[in-house]
Amino acid sequence: MESRALAYLQAQGLVLLARNVRYRVGELDLVMRHGEIIAFIEVRYRAPSAFGTAADSVGLAKQTRIRRAAALWLQAQHFAREPACRLDLVTIDGEQLRWIANAFSA
Repeated sequence: MESRALAYLQAQGLVLLARNVRYRVGELDLVMRHGEIIAFIEVRYRAPSAFGTAADSVGLAKQTRIRRAAALWLQAQHFAREPACRLDLVTIDGEQLRWIANAFSA
């Protein structure tokens, strides 16, 4: 499903910078550039069920892990100045894909 999300985002004009970056504090599914903005994108899939949507599966603890991993990734890049960033979410519920830019605050 991550490949489907990547293809969709690339069709929207985003450029892949990194994929499946793992740190002890968390993982980044996709790191992409959208214009001048670095987007850290969490991809979540859920088959249709009574247990909630894919978006429901990204709780506060997961958001914290993504933030920490994003900070480490930025630190490792040695940018001359810190770029504008956002945390996005791509949800796939069954066959329905939804991209939520700036899904939770940094």
